[in-house]
Amino acid sequence: MNSATHIDWKTLCSLSDLVPFSGVAAKMGEAQIALFYLPGQEKSLFAVCNHDPVSNANVIARGIIGDLNGEPVVASPLYKQHYALKSGVCLEDESLSLRTFPVRLNGEHVEIMNA
Repeated sequence: MNSATHIDWKTLCSLSDLVPFSGVAAKMGEAQIALFYLPGQEKSLFAVCNHDPVSNANVIARGIIGDLNGEPVVASPLYKQHYALKSGVCLEDESLSLRTFPVRLNGEHVEIMNA
């Protein structure tokens, strides 16, 4: 495999570190990641940047989880913008978005894609 295209998975935490239907912040290098665990959903694990682009604070993991028209979202705890957990796009202002990260469960380990 070409090392320039090598992709691997990095363990961030264990499943037991997550709180169902809530957010948890984790650190990957210098980046802060907001992890959301929604058991029972088609896709149950989401990872987005913890940095709120409106308030310029690392608070997204403290946001309120919800569902708007079938779309799982997190509402920023400061100014209440809704961000789609699948795409990171802000539902009120599409010029705003959160970076999303591929994330998976591997047994009891929560892993994030590390390129």
